Amino acid sequence: MKLWKRNAVVAAIVLFVCAAVYLNWSYSQEGMSASEDTGKVLGEAALVGAQTSDPLLEGTPSPTATPSAEEGSTSGTSSSYFDSARLNRQQARDSALSLLQEAAADADAGEEAVAQANEAIQAMAAYTTAEANIENLVTAKGYTDCVAFLSEDSISVVVSNNGTALTETDTAKISEIVQEETGLSASQIKIIEAS
Repeated sequence: MKLWKRNAVVAAIVLFVCAAVYLNWSYSQEGMSASEDTGKVLGEAALVGAQTSDPLLEGTPSPTATPSAEEGSTSGTSSSYFDSARLNRQQARDSALSLLQEAAADADAGEEAVAQANEAIQAMAAYTTAEANIENLVTAKGYTDCVAFLSEDSISVVVSNNGTALTETDTAKISEIVQEETGLSASQIKIIEAS
């Protein structure tokens, strides 16, 4: 009976982690779906054109409607998208991590359940580190902002180039950074241009 309970707890935690990853992925896909038809292909990595609508930005005043002295050359709307995307990603991970840590610390949990929870925690930490490295390296190359969504077998990278369209050279630079950090092939990388 105890083994069944432990397995049920581990299964529930794994389910929550999978749900969090799926929601993160599906949210990033919703923002991309409007612009996928206008994409270009370089190798097998897709460059997706400027987005025409973004669910995070709906209801947000345009930067020209309410100018602010604090806004520099970066659009406040674009910045709020990246801030919101990072916040949503972090909240999903924090919630999944909390459940995994509870499972790993459960006194009734078996060794296998604890090992699975610890593996999932390590995978989340690796994803978080890789995403942060990619975001930092892309912005270090001169792009305005960047947010990456890494999963086990793919990555989506949303890049802002301060209103300038991304070129094939830009896509190649970003793809190279992602490949070096993750080991993913070009066909597993999706690069989206933020508008």
